[in-house]
Amino acid sequence: MEGSSTSFDDIRVPLKLLLFIDKRPSLARQMRQIKQYLKTLETHFEFNLDVVDIGEQPYLAEHYKLVASPALIKISPAPQQMLAGSDIINQLERWWPKWQQEHLDTLNSLGVEAESALSADPLAQQADLLTTSAELIKLSDEIFRLNQTREELEAQLRFKDRIIAMMAHDLRNPLTAASIAVETLELGYAPNQTRNITLSPELTGQLLKHAKTQIRAINRMITDILKAARGASMELQIVPQELNLPALCMEVVDAFQNRLQEKQQSLTTEIPQDLPTVYADGTQVKRVITNLLDNAIKYTPQGGQVSIIALHRTTQKVQVAVVDTGPGIPPENRDKIFEESYRLQRDVTQDGYGLGLALCQRIVRAHYGQIWVDSASGAGSSFFFTLPVYRA
Repeated sequence: MEGSSTSFDDIRVPLKLLLFIDKRPSLARQMRQIKQYLKTLETHFEFNLDVVDIGEQPYLAEHYKLVASPALIKISPAPQQMLAGSDIINQLERWWPKWQQEHLDTLNSLGVEAESALSADPLAQQADLLTTSAELIKLSDEIFRLNQTREELEAQLRFKDRIIAMMAHDLRNPLTAASIAVETLELGYAPNQTRNITLSPELTGQLLKHAKTQIRAINRMITDILKAARGASMELQIVPQELNLPALCMEVVDAFQNRLQEKQQSLTTEIPQDLPTVYADGTQVKRVITNLLDNAIKYTPQGGQVSIIALHRTTQKVQVAVVDTGPGIPPENRDKIFEESYRLQRDVTQDGYGLGLALCQRIVRAHYGQIWVDSASGAGSSFFFTLPVYRA
C-alpha cells in the first residue's frame, strides 16, 4: 500500500461488525434485508460479521449498552459506533464510506503495507474481539457472583459469632436462678453448718423443681451454642408442636422474679386461661419472651411497671405483648431496632450484643407470625408478636 493510491479492494484485514437480532417475527424481513445488503458490501470490502441473538447472549447486549433491536455495531477499528432502528440500511449507506476510510487510516497509522495485509492471516493479526469481550463479560459476572457469595458467607459468620456471644450472655439468667435455688437449699440442709432457715417439704420440692428446670434450660442453650459453633451460619431449628402458651409465659416470669425484686418493679400478667394452644417450638418461643421481658426490665426504671398480655386475636392467631414503662423508642428508630446489631444510643452502656430483637424477628417469622413495636419517647414501649393457633 502506498498512501491514498491503495484501493479498498486490496485490503484484506477485516472490519469487525456485530449484528444484534431477536426472534420477533415482525423483524424477520428487516433482518434478511440487512444481511443481503451486507453481502453486497462484502464483494467490495472485506469485513467480519458476527450475528448475536439477544435472547441467547443477553450479557453482550448489556455490555454494548444496546438501546434497540436490530442493531449493527462497528467494534473495530475505533471508535466504536452503533446503528440501530428501522433504517439501518440507510444509515449504512451514509456511514460505510467513512468506515472504510477509518479502516485504511488505521492500517496506515500502524505502518501496514497492503502486500503484508494480503499475505497475513486476519485472525492472527487481529484478536477476535467478540470472543474476548464475551469471555471477559462472563468472567466479570462470575467474579461478581463470587463476591456476593463471599459477602453472604462473611455476614453469616458474623451473625453466627454474635449469636454464640448472645447465647453465652443469656446463660446468666438460668444459671443465676439455678444457683439461687441451690444456695437456698444449702442454707436449709448443708451439714456441719448453722441452718439459717427452715425449709418446708413443699418449699424444698419447689426449689428442687425450679433448679432442675433451669439446669435443663442451660443444657438446651449449651446445645444450641455447640450447634451454632459447628455450622457456618446459625440456622434456626424450628420443631413446632402443640404448646401451652400461658404455662410457658409463667415459667419465664418465674425466672425473672429476682431481677424484678432487685429493681423493685411489679409485673402483671393478663393471660386468659382459656387461651387456645399454639403450634410453635417451645424453646424458641421461650427465647423470644425471655428477650422481650429482659429488655422491658432493663429499660424500665426503679419501681416501674412491666406487663405480659396475651389474647386470642383471631381464629388463627394468638397475640402476645410485653409492655414496659421505660423511656420509649423514637419513631425514626422503630423499624431499625429489629436489624442485626442495631443499637439505640441509650444502649451503648448497657449489657447485650444488639442482636436479641433481630433473633426474635427471625424466630417469629419462622412461625409465620409478625413482630412489631408500639412506642413513643418517654411513654414506654409495647412489643407485640403473633403465633399460629394449634389445629388438631
